[in-house]
Amino acid sequence: MELNCAMEGSAAAPPGPGPPAASGAGLMDGEDYESLPSGAALGTHMVAGAVAGIMEHTVMYPVDSVKTRMQSLQPDPKAQYRSVYEALKKMVLTEGLWRPLRGINVTMLGAGPAHAMYFACYEKMKKSLSDIFQQGGNSHLANGIAGSVATLLHDAVMNPAEVVKQRLQMFNSPYTSVLGCVRAVQRTEGFGAFYRSYTTQLTMNVPFQAIHFITYELLQEHLNPHREYNPRSHIVAGAVAGAVAAAATTPLDVCKTLLNTQENTALSSLNIRGHLSGMANAFSTVYQLGGLPGFFKGVQARVIYQMPSTAIAWSVYEFFKYFLTKHTLEKRTSL
Repeated sequence: MELNCAMEGSAAAPPGPGPPAASGAGLMDGEDYESLPSGAALGTHMVAGAVAGIMEHTVMYPVDSVKTRMQSLQPDPKAQYRSVYEALKKMVLTEGLWRPLRGINVTMLGAGPAHAMYFACYEKMKKSLSDIFQQGGNSHLANGIAGSVATLLHDAVMNPAEVVKQRLQMFNSPYTSVLGCVRAVQRTEGFGAFYRSYTTQLTMNVPFQAIHFITYELLQEHLNPHREYNPRSHIVAGAVAGAVAAAATTPLDVCKTLLNTQENTALSSLNIRGHLSGMANAFSTVYQLGGLPGFFKGVQARVIYQMPSTAIAWSVYEFFKYFLTKHTLEKRTSL
């Protein structure tokens, strides 16, 4: 998830009244709480995004491992779970305490630079395009274009990490380490294997972002109409928005998981030789093996994972915006 939509939604939101009065001063013309201070360096945007991204992907990582297994189209009898709790308990008891965390290191390695690049690209393009479309104003068209281009970069960095992570998460995975997985995939399937699900990932992120953003902004209008820094509203709105978007895009996530893992048992049962590629082929395979219910395998785990993840992403990012704005005000008042 998908922090990119959180960042985009946050930056594109209507101007608010600024931080709470406790900050001791009003913001200068053209600046408000909803957009980071104009004096903030690009590196600051990157750090804010990287921290929020890493936290989003790692805090609920064990549930993400369960989600990957529950999306298996033809799971091993030993890896059939009725609930997230049962799955986590069985994984720990039969495979070891640290098994649900296998692959978390490659996720952190990917999430940091991916979200940093997303935010850097988004902020730079948003400013440049806004000057073209709406001089001195906030152009929603510019925000949309900037967010779309930034997503291309984000997923380009994150997709290989997703492939390695999901292969490590699978039951009876033949891979025991990140480096070993990378070498094996490169040797047997070629470099293209790391981007086999790239188009599906992009296709999933577009509706995810749209649903997430609209839901979050709608809830903010009711929970935080004055757009002040309100941690509770950011957490609640972020969690609900993440849950709705996650449930709605689960079919695409199931297809992405199939393309990433190349589940041998499922492909063999349909006499598919070689490697499955393409979103259309993934959709067809999922339908043949699981029917319509197959597209919603793991939806419970996906929602449970996404709710706290997006809540964390929104609250961390909104805190950075508030902190940086307040810090800028304090520097001005001290001069």
